[in-house]
Amino acid sequence: MDAPLHVTSYAYDAAPALGDTIEVAPGVYWLRMPLPFKLDHINLWLLEDNAEDGDGWTIVDTGINRDEVRDAWEVVFAGRISDARPLKRVIVTHFHPDHFGLAGWLTRRFNALLWMPREEWAQARMLSLETNASGRGAFSRFYQAAGFDDGMMTEAKARPGRYAGLVSRAPASFIRITDGQEIVINGRTWRSIVGTGHSPEHACLYSAELDVLISGDQVLPKITPNIGVWPQEPEADPLALFLSSLDKLYGLGPNTLVLPSHKLPFRGLDGRIGELKVHHAERLEDTLNICSKPMNGVDVLSQMFQRELDTHQLFFAAGEALAHLHYLMGQGKIRRHLDDNGVHVFQRT
Repeated sequence: MDAPLHVTSYAYDAAPALGDTIEVAPGVYWLRMPLPFKLDHINLWLLEDNAEDGDGWTIVDTGINRDEVRDAWEVVFAGRISDARPLKRVIVTHFHPDHFGLAGWLTRRFNALLWMPREEWAQARMLSLETNASGRGAFSRFYQAAGFDDGMMTEAKARPGRYAGLVSRAPASFIRITDGQEIVINGRTWRSIVGTGHSPEHACLYSAELDVLISGDQVLPKITPNIGVWPQEPEADPLALFLSSLDKLYGLGPNTLVLPSHKLPFRGLDGRIGELKVHHAERLEDTLNICSKPMNGVDVLSQMFQRELDTHQLFFAAGEALAHLHYLMGQGKIRRHLDDNGVHVFQRT
C-alpha cells in the first residue's frame, strides 16, 4: 500500500517502453509489462546466459496471463530467442500471479526449466487448481470473522478461484531454489536470499560481482510491499516474518543497484530497509491506539486507510490490517475474542 516514503536515489528517470529493454548492468536487461490494477505495471528481468553449454537467456519473473503481455513478450523475443540462443530457464521469485502468471506458457513454449522456491511453487499449483466452490467456505469464514458487511461478503464469495484465471497452466515440475543457493548465469554467481512475510519463500537474487540485487516485491521504492493475512492461513503472523527477514538484505553495500518489481531501480538499500521498519512501527502504534476500544478488522482497516478503496485494494487492505493486529497479538499487546456474530474483536491489553 502507498506510504510517504522515499529512497536515497533512483538510478533511472523512466522505465522502458512496452516491448523494449534497458541494459541496467552487463547482461542484465530491464523490461516492463502492464497490470490491470491501480498498480499498473511489473518490472521483469532478462539475463544473458553465455555459458559452456551454449548461449541463451534466463528470464526472472513473467508477468500476468493476459494477451497484451504475451504480445509484448513476442516483441522482446524477436531477435533474441532462437535455436542458437534459446530460453534456458525461467526464474520466478514468488507465486503471485504478476510474477508467476506466464511461467507455464514460457516453459512449455521454449522447453525451458522453471526455477523457484518449493513453497512458492506449491502455492502456485494449489491456487491454480482451486475453484470458487472449493474455496468459498474458507473465504466466507475468514472475511466474516474480519467484520465484512453483506456487500463486502458478496465480493468475498466471488474471490476464490480467481488465481487460476490470472496464470497459465502451472508447470508440473520445477527446480528448487533454496536460501543461500548459488546460481551461475553468464559466468556470474547469483546468490538466493529468501525473504518471508510478503510470500512464503520469496527469492531475491544478489550478484556480488555486479553489485545488483533483484529484490522482487521484498523491497520496493516509494511503496511498501503488501504484508497480509489471507484465508488460506488465517492465524498467520506475516509481519513478524517480514521484519525479521529484512535483516538478511541489510548491509549488502551502499551502492547496490536494487531492481524492484514495481517503480524504478534505485540505490540506498539500507536506508530503504530502515524506512520500511519505521513505517511499520508507526502503523503498529496507530493500530494499538485504534484498538483502545473494541474493534473488528474492518473497523481497523477503515481507520488505517482513510481513502476510497477499489475492490482489489480492499482485500489487500484487510489482509494488511490483520497482519498488524496479529503481530500485536503475538507481542501480547492486543487480545482477541469471537463475538456472538462470529466476528473477531480486538482490544488493547
